[in-house]
Amino acid sequence: MKVVILGAGGRLGGALMRQYRDKFDMIGFDHEQLDIGDKEQTDDWLLPLDFDVLINAAAFTNVDLCEKEREQAFRINAEAPQRLAEICRDKKAKLIHFSTDYVFDGEKREPYTESDIARPISVYGESKRAGEENVLTVQDRHLVVRVSWVFGPDRPSFIDAIIKRARKEEHVDAIADKFSTPTYSRDIAQILPRFFDVNVSGGILHFANSGECSWQEYAQYALDCCRSFGIPLKAKAVGALQLAEMKNWRARRPVYSVLSTVKYIAMSGVTPRGWRDAVAEYVRDFVVP
Repeated sequence: MKVVILGAGGRLGGALMRQYRDKFDMIGFDHEQLDIGDKEQTDDWLLPLDFDVLINAAAFTNVDLCEKEREQAFRINAEAPQRLAEICRDKKAKLIHFSTDYVFDGEKREPYTESDIARPISVYGESKRAGEENVLTVQDRHLVVRVSWVFGPDRPSFIDAIIKRARKEEHVDAIADKFSTPTYSRDIAQILPRFFDVNVSGGILHFANSGECSWQEYAQYALDCCRSFGIPLKAKAVGALQLAEMKNWRARRPVYSVLSTVKYIAMSGVTPRGWRDAVAEYVRDFVVP
């Protein structure tokens, strides 16, 4: 099977490259090689290629910058996925496109299912929702995978920033009233191949590690893991911040954006492991003492 990965230099794309390197006939493009916001470049690179699956892990993900650069956000997050879907349709290939929990407004206060109405409250969320719709309008066999709070070794994320601060400072803090689920890029990479066949049903699918937490709880557990593995830190406890205190943020964020994985469990017969187990594994394997 021939697989193409876009965004191969990112947190998620890097995990996919590592996971599939020895399993599939694979080629990856990072942003420097292929800017999906450039339609002409996209066509030049992808139209000559023969492939069975195209995985789009590329996106404009700076939530605050999207507010300032709306046109660019929609070009990359909405218009580009539509073109990718068209290319895959014409090649009879499968597109797997990644989206986000930020398509929801956060008002539900219980895990969001795939059938819940998306009501984004930021330009980033709006552009990602538009991308979902564009992909599935072109071909309903394509798959949109919504993920949340992705972490992994290929690019620093929230967890890395907290640990870095805790090494240097005696006091660190994190937001205590915003909730979702950390999701390990390695776990995402492991579940995708079951959906590679173009005949496997597409649509929208939620995937995240099990459970939910605030950023403060997530940060505290990461520091606890560091200590248990003998990684020296100056900070021991994570203080609480409130979302309302983040005056320098330009974009609104959903307060609660936990994704329900009931559909994935029904399809696969497998329950995703808990976020704590995934975080502990990441700290053990990738955080240098």
